[in-house]
Amino acid sequence: MSSNKQTPETNGSGPINPAPRPARRSFTAEYKAAVVAEYEAAPHGEKSAVLRREGLFHSHVQEWTRGRSTAAPAGTANGSGASPTTTARLSRAERETERLRAENARLNAKLAQTQAALSIMGKAHELLASLAESTDTPPSSSR
Repeated sequence: MSSNKQTPETNGSGPINPAPRPARRSFTAEYKAAVVAEYEAAPHGEKSAVLRREGLFHSHVQEWTRGRSTAAPAGTANGSGASPTTTARLSRAERETERLRAENARLNAKLAQTQAALSIMGKAHELLASLAESTDTPPSSSR
């Protein structure tokens, strides 16, 4: 009783492993850059959703971010010669500077308004003082 069917154990190349070792995933540089950019742009509560959707761990993004900042030659990261982490710090510093400028403008407008109100109050005080002086003069006696 000979059969031409091969059993799973003898398919010509040896036994079949029922649980083969999973292949290691590899990602393209474009994919890594896109995921890192999306992760960094996501609001605080949405970062983990990006990771779950892509089937990644936080360590992947950390490693890719570190690799991006060290692998990019000077001058090619963003055209300014600064590394992406420096750029992130600069953008944070720029945002803080912009916030402080807006606050400064708001406070200057409030100061100008207060100074105008004080000027008006001063003029009103002078007017009332002069009116009080004119009515405080003793009446001339007719004796």
